[in-house]
Amino acid sequence: MSRALALVAGALLLACYGLTLGTPQVPVTELADEFVVTELRLPRLVLALVAGACLGAAGLVLQEALRNPLAVPELLGVSSGAALGVAAPLVLALSVPLALRPFLAIGGAALGGALTLLAAGAARSPSAVLLGGAAITAALQSALLVLMVLADQLDLQLIYRYLLGSLSARTWDDVTGLGPWLVVAVPALVLTAPVLSVLRLGDDDARALGVRVHRARLAALAVAVVLIAPVVAVCGPVAWVGFLAPALARRLRPTADAVRLLPWSVAFGAAVVALADLPARLALAPVETPVGAWTALFGVPAGVLLLKRRAPRGAKGAEGAAA
Repeated sequence: MSRALALVAGALLLACYGLTLGTPQVPVTELADEFVVTELRLPRLVLALVAGACLGAAGLVLQEALRNPLAVPELLGVSSGAALGVAAPLVLALSVPLALRPFLAIGGAALGGALTLLAAGAARSPSAVLLGGAAITAALQSALLVLMVLADQLDLQLIYRYLLGSLSARTWDDVTGLGPWLVVAVPALVLTAPVLSVLRLGDDDARALGVRVHRARLAALAVAVVLIAPVVAVCGPVAWVGFLAPALARRLRPTADAVRLLPWSVAFGAAVVALADLPARLALAPVETPVGAWTALFGVPAGVLLLKRRAPRGAKGAEGAAA
């Protein structure tokens, strides 16, 4: 636990130090007095932490529910559906208030999740859900590409940046807009975690302990949707945080169940997005790059490496999921 705590604390301290970097540079002693910090950089950092925490938690929920470390929002139609729900009005020139965007994202994410379950068939085994999700994700991404073809040049630039996930020009209003959704998601997440620990035992054992497996998986998907969709509405689909954060948590807490893994997955998700936003903001300054590009660039190789290092235990889990 000490090593995990040190990693999280170090990452968060580095992210906080990043408040001093950029144009203009701000001395640490003047952070509280600088408008550029309190109104531009600080809300962006807080949003990165909240978004990363939600994505890390959602990734763990999906992976534990399906007993597969590759069961992430990007492969289950959830993120693509949410992105489609937000991007479609931009292309169709529909004026949608900012307050309604989370509802569009939730509708799109729920549609993607429902199509995934439909594609998985009546059995809805973990492996079938994952394969169905991959197919639905491909279809939804194709729909997004069609929208990009139909968009004019200005809208295309906005959609392209949005689809890569960006924290640029976000304010305190964007942060507070996530508050009502967290009020719903956090209690649901806490109630779901113990059930996830039972689902890890396998469908037969879970049923023997009184868990209604199909309903439990559907509830887990619903919790993941409520965690992911508002973040996608505000930041776009910040990729693969839901893959990397639980992988880091399991690497450092290999014997922990879902209840004990949850806070670490939340913490690592927050740290990953906060750290990724530093190169997004500074690497090509004054031009900003999407934070989702950096989480994918470094998150996927790091996550694959973590999975390889736990291959014997992961292989056993994969066999159980396939059964």
